[in-house]
Amino acid sequence: MFAKRLIQLRLARNLSLEALSSAIGGIVTKQSLSKYELGRAQPSALVLAKIASAMGVKASYFMTEPTLNVKFVAYRKSAKLLDSEQKQVEQSVTLALEDRIKVQTLVGEPAMEPLPVARFKVKTIYDTEAHAQSLRKSWELGSDPISNVTAMLEDHRLCVFGIDASDKFDGISAIGYDSSNNIQAAAIVTRLGIPGERQRLNLAHELGHIVLDVAKDVDVEKAAFRFGSAFLAPADGLYAEVGLERERISIQELLILKKRYGMSIQAILYRLKDLGIITESCYRNWCIEINKKGWKKQEPMELENEKPEWLRRNLLRLVAEKAIDVEEARRMDGGDIEIDLPASLNERRAFLKLPVEKRKEILAEQASRLTKYYAQEENREFAGDEVIG
Repeated sequence: MFAKRLIQLRLARNLSLEALSSAIGGIVTKQSLSKYELGRAQPSALVLAKIASAMGVKASYFMTEPTLNVKFVAYRKSAKLLDSEQKQVEQSVTLALEDRIKVQTLVGEPAMEPLPVARFKVKTIYDTEAHAQSLRKSWELGSDPISNVTAMLEDHRLCVFGIDASDKFDGISAIGYDSSNNIQAAAIVTRLGIPGERQRLNLAHELGHIVLDVAKDVDVEKAAFRFGSAFLAPADGLYAEVGLERERISIQELLILKKRYGMSIQAILYRLKDLGIITESCYRNWCIEINKKGWKKQEPMELENEKPEWLRRNLLRLVAEKAIDVEEARRMDGGDIEIDLPASLNERRAFLKLPVEKRKEILAEQASRLTKYYAQEENREFAGDEVIG
């Protein structure tokens, strides 16, 4: 069990054997660490404690049995993604799902509502339109744009998070099963650092991979993309707002649609083309213009990245209720969670006994952390006047 857990955690932390050896002060070599992972040797209590400390876990963690069998539903990546990067992504997702189950159990959250895994059969690419609307109806989302896709998915018990990966990785979806093959958790993952409009479509795209059952003669990626676009921007709404047919469309209108539906200009144009609102010629002309302006990689008026809140909110609750300790919460949250609880009477008395300068130093540090925590980025503005047809 130690060997499996060590491999899993090291890969999830994106550490090489050499890096791990350095992290534990060179107390053992990378060759020794390799023997641990191959099951050819066991660490001493001291080495185990050092490894656990470097990984941000308790030593007992390495002796726990995995609680889930994780199956990856889809994997959108470039062929250039290294095997080591793929393993790092997969182990990060596996650990996140295990943590999700632990937190769900501790907060007493009821069993996961039935997730429509592969419920919607896709025989043609056009079937995805009806399936997107069917799921919106089932989840009582109405017909208006979804203001926060991440929050909506978390409301439906999906584990949503981002991971630090190379630009060769776009997204992944995975499902965790228990020993009886019952679904315990599901995850939709995107890469950190991408604009909000791209993140939202990636999330909807990965949702499509989970809920669609695509026929072999239909392109799976195209089906998931069409589903995601239809899920974020329902056809009826676009027809009502943009019209049934358009020969030309302005950048100002596209920016309004971008803000309203939370989709990139490029994705909106593709959606309008799919629905027959704009012609193929109009779409091609806009593609040329987008390339000229350098918007293919970075569009104007980028939307803010959505932040998952379910895990952090419940970790804060569990720490306050002393169900888990702060170190465990920080490991699950990625190490940067801020936890400030009202001091107990004994703690207040101990604080007042400190020298004045020490008390000032502690208060200044707390103020600095709170200022950093609540800091917000300035809104970006953009104005343009192009009309392309």
